[in-house]
Amino acid sequence: MGRIKAILIICAGAGGMLLLGAARPPRAITLASPGLWEFTGLPNGGAASRQCLVNTATLARLEHRAQKCTETVISQTPTAMLIDYHCANGGYGQTKVTMLTPRSLRIETQGISANLPFNYKIQARRVGNCPAH
Repeated sequence: MGRIKAILIICAGAGGMLLLGAARPPRAITLASPGLWEFTGLPNGGAASRQCLVNTATLARLEHRAQKCTETVISQTPTAMLIDYHCANGGYGQTKVTMLTPRSLRIETQGISANLPFNYKIQARRVGNCPAH
């Protein structure tokens, strides 16, 4: 009886590991660490912008980062992913994130924000930790 119980525990653990593997977030974003990120190529054409990102998943929806959105991963490889998202206020977009290194990403995004179309390519580079408040 003890042997059967041990086998069931091992099988349950293996099944749990499979579920954890299936639920993992996309690799291109999870390898990017939270912290201070610098963005170049923003649509206003100005100087580079720096932002503290606590959650790097917002990189997939930069145009709508302050909004509540649902995301669907369309495709992914170890270094790139394509995400489709829809926001509560009616905005939506599609973003391709390509990991050049864990500290450098290329973000190509397009969609509708505030009833206007957007389409741009951004270089994102992690430049350090977020400043302490």
